[in-house]
Amino acid sequence: MTDFHIFTSIRYDPILMQAPSLGFTNIGWNQEPSPFYMLDFHRDRMLRAAIHWDWKSAITAISGEEGLAKLQNFLQNITSKVGNEPHRMMITLASDGSLGYQISSLPETHLNNLHPQYLPNPSPGNSVHIRQDKVPITDSMYEIFLDRKKSTKSEFTHYKTTFRDMYNDARKRAQVNPGDKKEVLLINDDGHIMEGTVSTPYFWRDGKWVTPPVPRDFDASRGSGGNDGTTRRWAQNRNLATEQTVLADSLVDGEECWISNGLRGFICGKVKLH
Repeated sequence: MTDFHIFTSIRYDPILMQAPSLGFTNIGWNQEPSPFYMLDFHRDRMLRAAIHWDWKSAITAISGEEGLAKLQNFLQNITSKVGNEPHRMMITLASDGSLGYQISSLPETHLNNLHPQYLPNPSPGNSVHIRQDKVPITDSMYEIFLDRKKSTKSEFTHYKTTFRDMYNDARKRAQVNPGDKKEVLLINDDGHIMEGTVSTPYFWRDGKWVTPPVPRDFDASRGSGGNDGTTRRWAQNRNLATEQTVLADSLVDGEECWISNGLRGFICGKVKLH
């Protein structure tokens, strides 16, 4: 297959510029005020995909500090006239190194959910948190479903591209529509949770939050087969979660979990099996 683009979805949100002055520390890219959520991790993920497919022009276009600055300038030009409201920017990278985009509005998200200090454990006493503690707010609960069919690990589940049939089909099977506060978890041929259709999942196991294992580069013999997400990498770097295989059969109806992505940060959810 050659008719596809690498892509990533980035949150543009001027509120991110306030994070350092509000006491957020150790937050990576956004420590130096930037309205682009985890931009360096988005670039890194796209670059790994370009290297995998040996897209030489694309590699040259976004490599190194120069490539990161080029991507940032591209985004600044797009957002120069959108005002102070958050927006979704879908950035595409073609094999010839050209960049494309689509832009649309996004709802507001609390900074605590974009840069949490930790994910609260699911015990009843932790259902409410003081917002200045930089703990993610749990007032927007998503329903988390399991896909009825299994999905096979591939380059297209490891790297984020415009070929998304496996994700679109899973959402159709679960009757999830755009804008629904719902997510569908993919299951690989071994019966392990891979990932969500648009997010990384986290489950409470053995007294800690865990997320399905994903190798840095694609290898069908390793990991659960999901995407190496930007917020997933950020969370692992800060010990919010560790890697662990999660059996689909281990999920319990009503159990609390978390999901995250580069548009909405970290969102609380509950597994719904019935």
